[in-house]
Amino acid sequence: MADLGVSIGLVACIVLFCEAMRMAAKRHCSEDYRIYLVDAVSTFQLCACTHELKLLAEMGSVESHIALTMSYTMTIVHISTFSGASCNPVSVLESLCRGTTSARGAAVLISGQFGAAIIARFSAAAVWSLGLSDLHSRYGKLGYRCFDPMGGTLLQAAGVELACAFCLQATVMHLHKLDARLRIHAVAAVILLLCYTGGHISGTVFNAVLAFSIQFPCSGHTYPEYCFVYWLGPLLGMTSCIMLFEKIIPFLSGKSTIGKTTGTLSLSKKTL
Repeated sequence: MADLGVSIGLVACIVLFCEAMRMAAKRHCSEDYRIYLVDAVSTFQLCACTHELKLLAEMGSVESHIALTMSYTMTIVHISTFSGASCNPVSVLESLCRGTTSARGAAVLISGQFGAAIIARFSAAAVWSLGLSDLHSRYGKLGYRCFDPMGGTLLQAAGVELACAFCLQATVMHLHKLDARLRIHAVAAVILLLCYTGGHISGTVFNAVLAFSIQFPCSGHTYPEYCFVYWLGPLLGMTSCIMLFEKIIPFLSGKSTIGKTTGTLSLSKKTL
């Protein structure tokens, strides 16, 4: 329980620090730069918190119901504090294809996301080196190395990531049908169900930049193999979902989608 308390406290500090950074960016930065700073800070929050929770789940001997409760809670916290940041390169590419983001803006956003992911990776190791808990000390004896995150074959893992991205995208695209008070909980519940169902196969990350931070440093597979699972899988999942609901189904039903826009994985407060 001591390890759990330290990890919860550390995650809380990360969220408070990032929220302070977002508030400072909104107050002191021009609107042209604010979106990039908020997205980078939010991506750092997502990756840094997930590093700690991943360590706690894998080496902290935490009971499954506690781990799932923390995952559900952190999803709500992230969505509530991200201020509309996507924290996902695939979502940025979707915005680029829809014409709501320029090529230059998309490049800056994605670069900021990967930069934040790298900073989160090294920041997590720096904090663990302080030995704030027995869990951190034990992990330090392993050289802060992580091992093969996949419990299945590459095709199985890629299939899980594809299916998870498809399900999450479909949920977000239909959020408007739910009462506003239930939307954030619906997203959190779907993510929790996906993690519980496919976590043992791929880790159920379905976010390219998050996977780059927490999965790519692990041994067991090459970078191209990780790219295939954690980059191509979610990209195909989101793309197939959009094609199905915005092109194929309307075509079969004879409905037009000209000028129609739907939700993306950028969960803003207006969406929720």
